[in-house]
Amino acid sequence: MNKLNRQQLTAAGAAEQGRTDAPITVLQIGEGNFLRGFFDWMVHESRKQGLFRGGVAVTQPRPSGKPKIEALNGQDRLYTLVIRGLDNGEPVERREIVSVFAEAFDPYGEWQRMIELAVSPDLRFVVSNTTEAGIVYRPETLTEGEPIVSFPGKIAYLLYRRYLAFDGASDRGLLFLPCELVERNGDALRESVLQYAADWGLPEAFREWVTTANRFLNSLVDRIVAGYPDQEQAEAWFAEWGYRDDLLCVAEPYHLWAIEGEPELGEQLPFAQAGLNVVWTDSLEPYRERKVRILNGAHTLMTPLGILGGVEHVRELMEHETLGAFVRSTVREEIVPTLPYPQEEMEAYADEVFDRYLNPFVRHRLYDIAMNSVSKFKVRLLPSLEHYARKGERVPDGLAKGLAALLRYYRVKKDGAEYRGTAFDGRAYTVRDDAEALEKLAAVWDEAGRTGESPERTAGRLLACEPLWGQDLSQWPGLAAQVAQIWAEWTKGERA
Repeated sequence: MNKLNRQQLTAAGAAEQGRTDAPITVLQIGEGNFLRGFFDWMVHESRKQGLFRGGVAVTQPRPSGKPKIEALNGQDRLYTLVIRGLDNGEPVERREIVSVFAEAFDPYGEWQRMIELAVSPDLRFVVSNTTEAGIVYRPETLTEGEPIVSFPGKIAYLLYRRYLAFDGASDRGLLFLPCELVERNGDALRESVLQYAADWGLPEAFREWVTTANRFLNSLVDRIVAGYPDQEQAEAWFAEWGYRDDLLCVAEPYHLWAIEGEPELGEQLPFAQAGLNVVWTDSLEPYRERKVRILNGAHTLMTPLGILGGVEHVRELMEHETLGAFVRSTVREEIVPTLPYPQEEMEAYADEVFDRYLNPFVRHRLYDIAMNSVSKFKVRLLPSLEHYARKGERVPDGLAKGLAALLRYYRVKKDGAEYRGTAFDGRAYTVRDDAEALEKLAAVWDEAGRTGESPERTAGRLLACEPLWGQDLSQWPGLAAQVAQIWAEWTKGERA
């Protein structure tokens, strides 16, 4: 059986929408499941209706993403998206061959191509999803001709090349649409870009152009994109369709993109006109807080605990008698009360989230959610813990258990280029996170093992890693002891 290629587009009568001669108007930094099941699908739907005529060039933010770029090119830059789930209580299943990518390339091997795109007069938008760890300022040396590692650093340099190419023209700026789950992600990206520009001694006139000619929009995304399904389901679909797809992606029907900006910008991005749930608003905060703290917070709460306990998927965990009840009670009784919005509305939203988790047609792997869990915890769950700490109260049991599970999940040792941990039943797993964070955490656990220090001492040293949490959590009264007590219960044979 052949892999997906452009012949399938022709067979499906969709060759016209898959045309590759459209100008590249979008640079996408992020090759993963989410953007392919969210933004690229929106472009696809808009192109089908003749509302959006540009193409997308996709690159990966990290060198490790190169295999997916190669896989895209091996399938003529096509992939299949299956939207599967409940829509107004009715089961739906729709298949689309998404054909919006005009180009897919590795910026670390083709840095010059990245620059060529940056100075293209056709380029108008930059969309990104580099996870919460991506929009972070880390000092980096600018070496002409060599690729820049950090995402904001790349943008700073590429904007400078664009500024030079168009002699600082005010109408040649770009519209940035970061999809990372970072509070005020557009503002955060702009500030990091300006910091790199200052570090590298770029002209003041350029820095002014960054802020006046470009738009860095704060946005919030909401859709569960489960990615590749279980192999049995994939094989059944391949047999039905007559082709294989290594980049097959599954998403739920629900989607929301809230963007902080004037509605007139919707004329440039006509997603709402295409019937998609894209909202232009003057305040993103209510959308952001409820989504990040409840939906994403619950994901990050359950993931380490589920992996340690041998659970593979979100739905499986939510149907688990003990773990499912734990997630529901922690969200309802400990997270919802920390939000400054009507409690009935937040509880209704939480119930809607739980229903989405139980979607019988989506198998969302916890291992996929687990990537960069430390930075995710900091954004998604730490504000709820802080709510109680600021009031001088003990961190509630559910949130403390989530933190204890996170730290236990990161009890890792380096194995070649990877860091591996061990679940409660002895099975090994690989942890994917920022290399510096993994090194710090592994060092603490290694010393604990060598010296035989008390669990409370180990917990205290982990909580004291300010670069990870943005503060010294070991100073919160009783928190290290809480974590150590939970570890002790697991060690005695309790399974989460």
